[in-house]
Amino acid sequence: MLGGMATSDLTDAQWERLRPLLPPQKPPTGRPANDHRTVINGILWVLRTGCPWRCRPARYGSWKTVSSRFYRWQKAGVWDRILAELQRRADAEGRLDWSLHFVDSTVVRRAPARRRCQRGIGS
Repeated sequence: MLGGMATSDLTDAQWERLRPLLPPQKPPTGRPANDHRTVINGILWVLRTGCPWRCRPARYGSWKTVSSRFYRWQKAGVWDRILAELQRRADAEGRLDWSLHFVDSTVVRRAPARRRCQRGIGS
């Protein structure tokens, strides 16, 4: 760890690019949310390692907080908006090569199988 931060956590520069794209830290009502940076580092740790939410290091906070924030933001479209904005910025700076495309099984869906007639063809 460097200065109390895991080397895989967001750097200060990465955090400064990401921070303005996140929902407000303190919601209009209720109690303030746990620190976004800590929770996002926990989310990234789980996604990077493939471990269950419950197995994340305790420094990222409650596994329930980490997982619920991930799923709530996914449902609300927060991650999609963040990705679109970061791509837009990188494209404007000429840092994206749109001629490269990668396809894997997470984006390719199998076509649904046609139902076969239970009584056979022509019956």
